[in-house]
Amino acid sequence: MIIATMLLGGLGAACRFLVDTEVNRRNHLSIPLGTIVVNVSACLLMGLLTGWSLSHVGSDQVRTLLGSGFLGGYSTFSTASVEGVRLLREGDPLHAVTHTGGMLVLSMAATFLGYVLTA
Repeated sequence: MIIATMLLGGLGAACRFLVDTEVNRRNHLSIPLGTIVVNVSACLLMGLLTGWSLSHVGSDQVRTLLGSGFLGGYSTFSTASVEGVRLLREGDPLHAVTHTGGMLVLSMAATFLGYVLTA
């Protein structure tokens, strides 16, 4: 179980890198949009997984592997926090609050949406 969690966490981290890189390559805004896309999509997937697992019989191990392993490696609260601080240090408090607060609101909404869609 530990090895599988590590492997899925690594796969999630690789997917995060790819998504973040592709989004930021096309991003012309001053906020780091890649991290927002990664975290909101991770929350949507976690909501889907949670809603589905509460209404279906299945393996707790598979849920743990997907939630803690893959999605834990895919999402990134620490990067979002560092980006918020970087925006503050650059003297851009409006973008820092927009980035951090907006991501929180969007992530909560995505989690709720995923949950409602599958519950």
